[in-house]
Amino acid sequence: MTFGINVFDFGAKGDGINDDTEAIQAAINYAAERGGGKILFPYTKGGYRIASPAIEEYEGKPLRAQLMIPPGSHNIILEGEMPPIMLNAYIVRPLDSTAKGYTPTRFAEFCKTLPGSHNTRIFSDWDAPEETDGTKRPYAILAAPEGTICKGKFSTTQFSIANLDFRVPMRQDKMYPTESAVNLQNVSRVHISDSQFCLSESVGDTVLEKELQKNPTHAAGLIISGDQNDNNVLRNVAVQGFRYGFVSGEHVVCDYLYVHNCEEGVTFHDCSHLSVFNHIVAQHNAVIISTTDIDLFGMPKGRCNVEIGSLNFECGTGLLPSVCALEYGVRDNDGRLHGSLTWHKPWGKQEFPAKCTDKFKIEKF
Repeated sequence: MTFGINVFDFGAKGDGINDDTEAIQAAINYAAERGGGKILFPYTKGGYRIASPAIEEYEGKPLRAQLMIPPGSHNIILEGEMPPIMLNAYIVRPLDSTAKGYTPTRFAEFCKTLPGSHNTRIFSDWDAPEETDGTKRPYAILAAPEGTICKGKFSTTQFSIANLDFRVPMRQDKMYPTESAVNLQNVSRVHISDSQFCLSESVGDTVLEKELQKNPTHAAGLIISGDQNDNNVLRNVAVQGFRYGFVSGEHVVCDYLYVHNCEEGVTFHDCSHLSVFNHIVAQHNAVIISTTDIDLFGMPKGRCNVEIGSLNFECGTGLLPSVCALEYGVRDNDGRLHGSLTWHKPWGKQEFPAKCTDKFKIEKF
């Protein structure tokens, strides 16, 4: 008996040319109908292209996603063939040692050996509308529709992602994304491991002589469960290039997060139950840790009980993209953060600007 559901069996090509939206959706629907299962994405050099426009609603409920997780009590996991090479978003385009402003480094030379095709990736090339109202639902590659269960308006019991790289388009005429990668706010239990959520273009581009710009939309890399979830676990997850990197709530445990080149790296809306982040690596984010200033994506603001064991960061000052230069290590305008954080910066001026009350304890490592 074959173990798992292979997207090839539903017509996916994975050649980066054909639109695989319908085939992948068929595999997800099949898994939901049978009560769950592992949906396998074999590695391909081309990747899985998602080109169909987002569906606005499902049975009268907001969705705004190209791929839908059907409502129900099923237990589905999307899994790629191998863990992605993290930080690969830095080098979506091969580096050019002759480009203006290029300075060779050992890291840059190493990156030349890691082309973007080495990841099992699902990428969108659909140009999402610019939604500038942050209280409204964002467009995303993948989402579950709004439901009716608990304050989080859950429609789906559990959903997991492993070993996958999700990429949204950054148009060269805009130099910011208008689409979020994955929105799981209406899934009550979320498990993500060895996965990455990033852009289809380099964010500080020496070839185009352009860089990531301030985003008027509210695009996010990964949005996890809304209020009253009871089990969200992230392990070895990376995000890069969005207005919000991770949007998080309560009952979250994270083992290792990369967050890079975001206007707000990790932002919390409500954590009445404690959330624990064991280690965060943050490079070149305008704000690393924040609380929401609005009811972001319809999720109400609340008290945020958060423990961050360690945070290692680089500030990005003087480097591209300039929109990601550090302004605040912590920004909590409403004084909702309770808990603690220990930070470390390996070189340069040792500072960690913070705007929060003494209810959130900050210490240098």
